[in-house]
Amino acid sequence: MIEFHLNGRSGLSPYQQLVQQVRHALRLGLLREGDQLPKVKDVVAQLAINPNTVLKAYRELEHDGLVAARPGVGTFVTATLNGGSIAALGALRQDLERWLVKARKAGLDEESIEALFTTTFRAAAREDIA
Repeated sequence: MIEFHLNGRSGLSPYQQLVQQVRHALRLGLLREGDQLPKVKDVVAQLAINPNTVLKAYRELEHDGLVAARPGVGTFVTATLNGGSIAALGALRQDLERWLVKARKAGLDEESIEALFTTTFRAAAREDIA
């Protein structure tokens, strides 16, 4: 089961962070069809947020066809976003972890690493389009 966390410096609202975390878990194969998302009351207790925030996130995921609510039971994954094999993702994760170690050794802090990655990712995406 996924465990949510909030980052006050992310620039995203709490509900958007929850949606993003579920989407990432679906893409990475950490959540699969039939898996249950945490109950709203449990997320509220864990993160100390308004229940409507969690409900809004779950409704958006439901609207996107990724989850379905079963009244009185919970919210369950109905589709995945897995774009690659788990084995391939594991190897890529190891490469990325090695890169992160190099970036930290080069003196980059978390925000600098994120900025470098994001700008490089976007530049590469633009080159693919052109």
